[in-house]
Amino acid sequence: MEEIDFFRALHRPGTILDIGAHDGLLTAPLAELPGAHVIAFEPLPSAMARLRNRLGAHPRVTLRPEALGATHGEATLTLPVVAGEAAEQWASLAKTYAGHAGVTTLRHPVTVLPLDALELTDVTAIKLDAEGYEEEVLQGGRETLRRCRPVLSVEIEERHRPGSTVAVPALLAELGYSAWFWHAGRLHPFAAFDAATMQVASPDPSVFAASDPYIFTFFFLPDGEGPRQLAMAGFDR
Repeated sequence: MEEIDFFRALHRPGTILDIGAHDGLLTAPLAELPGAHVIAFEPLPSAMARLRNRLGAHPRVTLRPEALGATHGEATLTLPVVAGEAAEQWASLAKTYAGHAGVTTLRHPVTVLPLDALELTDVTAIKLDAEGYEEEVLQGGRETLRRCRPVLSVEIEERHRPGSTVAVPALLAELGYSAWFWHAGRLHPFAAFDAATMQVASPDPSVFAASDPYIFTFFFLPDGEGPRQLAMAGFDR
């Protein structure tokens, strides 16, 4: 199941957050959902420039160049460069990429703000891909999650932040969410996930080998609503 399938199946009109929008591969189709407005956050300047070129005039998309985090402030976004090519999808506020042979870096100062500062009242869905910074993003959105109860897809990878596949689901469980992942044609509860066999990969952006399967996208639904929503969406649990 692709993330867009999840969001289409569980769609409700309202605001959708695309946190870590990059090239907008999800931003555009999310904006086409009935009654949706997408706020796309992308702090990497080169990626934001492309987003503005592609979607800057879209009436149902708002582009934000800030990063989301736990508090207001400034941070450094580190972009690894491998063999002269910028690995944009690895740009991170959580990693410096120090100690990787053959990897150089570009650093960008970025503004960080907590999601709760936006005081949004109609968030129905969130896609989060922050290369190891997911916990900080969620910490800064606690009140929004409690108030709006959106569904979420979150990319969580041990190679970006060791322990994150425990810490992030635990934080969302504290906020009243159950976790699921898609494998072998069906959704599985998070308790069936084993990072030691299902998520083995190098933290070095120049090394591409990974375990099979490699599970890194997790779906979160409010407690008590998950089974009903999944059944209504037609997913085989």
